[in-house]
Amino acid sequence: MFKLAQKLLPQQHQRLLQCSAVMRRFISTSDEVKSVDTINGLPTELVNEQKLKKTTRTLSTLQNHSVPIAARVTVSKDESRDFMAVFPDVVRDLTNATKAYNCSDAAKWFAQVLQYNVPRGKKNRGILTVLTYKNLVPAEELTPENIKLAQYLGWCVEMLQSFFIISDDVMDNSTTRRGQKCWHKVENVGLTAINDALMIENAMYAILKQHFSHLDCYVALMELFHEIAYITTCGQSLDLLNSHKRVSEFTMENYKAIVDNKTAYYSFYLPFALAMHLAGYKDAEAFRQSKTILLEMGHFFQVQDDFLDCFGNPEVTGKIGTDIQDNKCSWLAVVAMQRANAEQRQIMIDCYGQNDPLKVERVKELYKELSLPSTYAIFEEESYNMIKTHIQQTSRGVPHQTFLQILNKIYQRDS
Repeated sequence: MFKLAQKLLPQQHQRLLQCSAVMRRFISTSDEVKSVDTINGLPTELVNEQKLKKTTRTLSTLQNHSVPIAARVTVSKDESRDFMAVFPDVVRDLTNATKAYNCSDAAKWFAQVLQYNVPRGKKNRGILTVLTYKNLVPAEELTPENIKLAQYLGWCVEMLQSFFIISDDVMDNSTTRRGQKCWHKVENVGLTAINDALMIENAMYAILKQHFSHLDCYVALMELFHEIAYITTCGQSLDLLNSHKRVSEFTMENYKAIVDNKTAYYSFYLPFALAMHLAGYKDAEAFRQSKTILLEMGHFFQVQDDFLDCFGNPEVTGKIGTDIQDNKCSWLAVVAMQRANAEQRQIMIDCYGQNDPLKVERVKELYKELSLPSTYAIFEEESYNMIKTHIQQTSRGVPHQTFLQILNKIYQRDS
């Protein structure tokens, strides 16, 4: 099962023993001397270290720094620059559309809303739409006009993302996002942000009408955006409802439902399916096969995110994880509860979802006692191989390389 990983990561495989000490240092939460727990008469730390040594490859998310970060970014600078060059056109189109309703003041305000919120993130979802389209059509169809249509679709995805983010930040009363104040925390904005989010959501459809209504795929594009928006808000509802439950009530079934609906559909399936529609795909089976693979990628991506929230390096991830304090139904919490004995379950019940730093640290220590870092390493490897196999088994027209490019972008990410 691990032969593929050994070929992909020969240097890491050879350095496994030398890196074990580095790995332990990354996932350690304190340099203080602690009392030594044992398993079958051996120190727990030694047993866990031996388990890590038996894992065919190392924890890529913690120590895959032999490859420069710049070489592992999701999109190229050229693609990002070309994509950004279209954004002023999007703002112009939408402000003109708003002015048409005798709403000049609203148009001026909306331009600020768009510029502050929409282009500030990594833009991975939007650019994924463009890259997928380029991979799906023959070279002769990659005209400037067609590429710009794909870029407009990508910006619609980014607008949908902004709608979700602004709404989510208001509900959570968050203070910062993407290195700046959340929109509702900006002076003179406040709860006006709710209407601003609604304007962004509905502006997507103004862009679609203006630039895509003459195409055969127009209705399919509209329906897809409506469907994904509804699915994602259902996922957000699941996430909020589960955050009020006790950790003892978390299940892997609930976790998968949250991940699929809140993240996987709009982050992976939406950009890909939009590109397929624009490229002229109509085979329902091709969309079904693509959805299956892309939801698997979304699940894989979210488990990575949960692991990085707890064990990632904030200097690399760009954020300090709060899943434990926020009582999130995370992959780590669910697996911990599945593995824990009665005493360990009680520790989770007493400490999970608490803001006390000592309780947060106790949960992290328990994760290590339960060997979750090594479990994650195995999960990451097996998931990669499983998804790769499913890609190779697809048969309905979508080039395998198109899927593999996405998978290889997220495999071994550390932020």
